Amino acid sequence: MSTAALDSQPEATPFGSPLMVTARRLPESEEGFGTAESNRLCWRRAGNALSLVHSYSPSDISDAAVITELSALVEAGAIHGQTEFESAAVALITSVDEDDQIAWRAFYANSVAELQAGTAAFSPVHRRGRSLLRGESVLEIGCCFGFFALQCAADGLSVTASDICTGALELLDDASKHLGLPVETVPGDVRRLPFSDDHFDTVTVLHLLEHLDPEDVDRAITESLRVARRRVLIAVPYEEEASPHFGHLQTVTEEHLRHWARHLDPGRFRIFTDHGGWLVIDLD
Repeated sequence: MSTAALDSQPEATPFGSPLMVTARRLPESEEGFGTAESNRLCWRRAGNALSLVHSYSPSDISDAAVITELSALVEAGAIHGQTEFESAAVALITSVDEDDQIAWRAFYANSVAELQAGTAAFSPVHRRGRSLLRGESVLEIGCCFGFFALQCAADGLSVTASDICTGALELLDDASKHLGLPVETVPGDVRRLPFSDDHFDTVTVLHLLEHLDPEDVDRAITESLRVARRRVLIAVPYEEEASPHFGHLQTVTEEHLRHWARHLDPGRFRIFTDHGGWLVIDLD
């Protein structure tokens, strides 16, 4: 999930005016609400107003829970597209406690714990990514919430996280301090990275390129190679259809990875499949 909803006012969508979302905790569902398969989230939509009722608390709100619940709303036709998905996500997360900071900190702590324990669906991607890092310094490009960066910091690495969304970076700054996992955050666009040449041992581009228009991908890879000293890690999902609620603009196949690597020395890269596709480029 990207985090554009954290950085701007709601925008009009193809479905009409901006979606207005309200969310609140209740011990059980209310009459007239649709119910997700988990029986923990209920919803009612009237025009551009979406009401959510749920039983989540700071003890169990997490990225995996949010993705699971809101994906069910997508399937049910209750939310449409990236802007509505993100608005619903923010409302769900911040409604688990009256204090937004407590809610976000709980969301971060639970999400990182689930990823490290291997219980989250995205755990295998992060585990493989961490196993492929080289050197002591890491840049995560397009970090979104920065869960991968926080895990790298827990591994004792020097970590920088960059994203175009400053709202997400502010949340990551607070979570980094609260969890005691130092991560430097720098706003940046992958097509014009604000770093000098050969600045980081490893640069990671994890599930980002599918969010870009095809004409921007080569530029993003060129920039990643420019600021890396030793290795660039690229990971992409293999989807039958691009997921609009996650902001995916294109589907990616192994042929795309081979096309992106077409100008590289064959001995400098490898492509493989593990919960999606990987392109690993070595520079030394």
